[in-house]
Amino acid sequence: MVKRTKTSKFGSNGWVGHDSTPYYERGLEPLWTTPHKTDEPDGGESEIQIEGNYQLYSQSSESMNQLADRSVHLMVTSPPYNVGKQYDDDLSVQQHIDLISEVLKETYRVLVDGGRACVNVANIGRKPYIPIHAYVIESAASVGFSMRGEIVWQKGMNGASTAWGSWLSPSNPTLRDTHEYILVFQKGKFGRKPADGRQPTIEKGDFLEWTKSVWEFPPTSAKRARHPAPFPIELPRRLIKLYSFSGEVVLDPFMGTGNAAIAALDNERRFVGYDINPAYVRIAEERLTEVGLADPLRRTCS
Repeated sequence: MVKRTKTSKFGSNGWVGHDSTPYYERGLEPLWTTPHKTDEPDGGESEIQIEGNYQLYSQSSESMNQLADRSVHLMVTSPPYNVGKQYDDDLSVQQHIDLISEVLKETYRVLVDGGRACVNVANIGRKPYIPIHAYVIESAASVGFSMRGEIVWQKGMNGASTAWGSWLSPSNPTLRDTHEYILVFQKGKFGRKPADGRQPTIEKGDFLEWTKSVWEFPPTSAKRARHPAPFPIELPRRLIKLYSFSGEVVLDPFMGTGNAAIAALDNERRFVGYDINPAYVRIAEERLTEVGLADPLRRTCS
């Protein structure tokens, strides 16, 4: 008989079939007003109404009216940075967070019970520093998400950033962000079983590496992605393999030029993407064609 470990006042030297009940019975809950819905019964899944393997929509994802409740298994996105880039709407911080909140509310609706939402976000500003990731966490909690953790994406920048503030002086040194966050949220219950026939596609070495809270890989070329602020395909690829099963549906509500679409289709998933800019949606379709992942019939809808 294997002796199992149990949380004690002084921790545990090792974990074998570990029982963490005493730890979680201490009333550990985030400081949010919305209760977390982790013990509700599974509401099942709705079949997504798309033909083929993907559908791209040229519209705001504040209303994803084409998608039924509980029809998506994973959301992966990077909202606009709102720092005056070519594709930004130059919103105030409050307007920016309000937009993200509306999209998170819709995401919560369309996710299956136990589905995850992964949001890549960078903080902005220096005078003062604006912790966008903290606002996104609070917004997600307000619509019912439970947070499962945060990944620090270390971009491996080699001196490209120069925001020193005051050179070699304590007068006004400014930290240079060489990282972004990937915030991981979950709808409802912890844990999720796949439908019949769906399988994990992640390998042992990747699972061990990607369940660490720090990831390191370089950013991607804006020129190659034809977008001023793309996330690299490696980012959604890891999240898709870590948090979804084969054949499941991946959503990107701020799709840009389709890096998440490429990652999803290249890894045996289906994909739904939204972007308010029709030019980016057309580019996403072109890129899927270029890498041999496009459907024979055009799947872009206005």
